[in-house]
Amino acid sequence: MIKLQVIGNLGRDCVVNNVNNKSVINFSVAHTEKFRDAQGNQKDRTIWVECAYWTDRTAIAPYLKKGTQVYAEGQPDIRSYTTQDGRSGTSLTLRVTNVQLLGARSNDGEGGGSQSYNNAPSYNSGYGGSQPVAASPTQVDYGEPADDLPF
Repeated sequence: MIKLQVIGNLGRDCVVNNVNNKSVINFSVAHTEKFRDAQGNQKDRTIWVECAYWTDRTAIAPYLKKGTQVYAEGQPDIRSYTTQDGRSGTSLTLRVTNVQLLGARSNDGEGGGSQSYNNAPSYNSGYGGSQPVAASPTQVDYGEPADDLPF
């Protein structure tokens, strides 16, 4: 099994469709890496990943807006196509099994999660459908260690 994990920003608002009486949430995630070319010039390379999240629970859809930073994981699928002008191309598609909201773009256009969606749902899908999970772990304070341990 191959598993793909992507962290990036949504390029557009998600679209919820019904296909054969099943719901699918489609969205695209962009991940930009900075690198230096042979001459030492800094360049950016953006990889777009088209995501298809097949689930009956679409409660996360209102939170999947353009610019929102997400973590998505699932199985990759490479698709080949031919453009209208005859050139061939490939696209990377992800069949999502887990999606988590990480934040939103700041107002100045820089990524970085200036807003937090701690109350927003995060979902896993599996054989029995999707199950909601906590968006962020809860910290528990157990207080001072006990000095009178029985052993």
